[in-house]
Amino acid sequence: MVVRDAELARRLWSRLEPIHVVTYFSPEVRAALSGAGYKGFWMGYFAGRAAPMGPVGPEVVFATFCNFSIAHVSRAIPDAWTFAPPSAALEARERGSAAALRRAFAGRDLAGPVETAAVLARAAAESAPMEGRALFAANRALPWPTEPIAGLWQACTLLREHRGDGHVAALAAAGIGGREANVLQTAAGIVPRGVFEAARYYDDAEWDRVSARLIDRELVGPDGKLTARGKDVRNDIEDRTDRAALTAYDRLDDEQLQQLLDALALLARAVIATGDIPEVTPIGQRFEL
Repeated sequence: MVVRDAELARRLWSRLEPIHVVTYFSPEVRAALSGAGYKGFWMGYFAGRAAPMGPVGPEVVFATFCNFSIAHVSRAIPDAWTFAPPSAALEARERGSAAALRRAFAGRDLAGPVETAAVLARAAAESAPMEGRALFAANRALPWPTEPIAGLWQACTLLREHRGDGHVAALAAAGIGGREANVLQTAAGIVPRGVFEAARYYDDAEWDRVSARLIDRELVGPDGKLTARGKDVRNDIEDRTDRAALTAYDRLDDEQLQQLLDALALLARAVIATGDIPEVTPIGQRFEL
């Protein structure tokens, strides 16, 4: 029997995340977004991920993505839509992501795992609750790709954004803003400060301001590490995130869930082997395959 607990939620996330994040790190997607007209990495990133919601403004992107600054988002959105419409971003990210996965799977006997994972992940994604999950729902409304590898990517993207929306809700319930969440990750020893400084655009002044708020709330100590209270708050957020994420898999029985885990492990290993994905990302993912 598959135990449906926090460990399972983390294993599922760890195995589907590499398949989704080729969207941000693979050369195929970067080239496709650039070819569509978007200028630079960040415009392509924000346009590609936000495109399912339509030509939204920076406030919507800031709210749904959560851990970027509004100034950072505003450098790319809404200007991105003057270079190319959301439909162009959607086509580019799907085409580029499928091409990146085909490269990762080439020369390996993975047709069976691709089919298994695509079917089961889609079943989970299409039955997952949408309430309160704006980014997941926007992706859920898109037409389903007909090509199997593109369908696999779409299903993993849905499940990833479903978990992400739940995580944002858990943070909000705990009174933790996106910028504070980044500093907490560093205080917990999960993500080095330098990663956030580069990928989430912090200067020393903002980092110090956010840290001071967390120190005042006794979540972080003067040494920059989590306090006992901080650990409790963070653990509660992660537990709520995991429990909310597992609701996406209620439709799958234990045998199907194990089949999905096994298939995703093989596929994720192939993606990781390309070297496209950084060892440490801003979400602090350590792949447990």
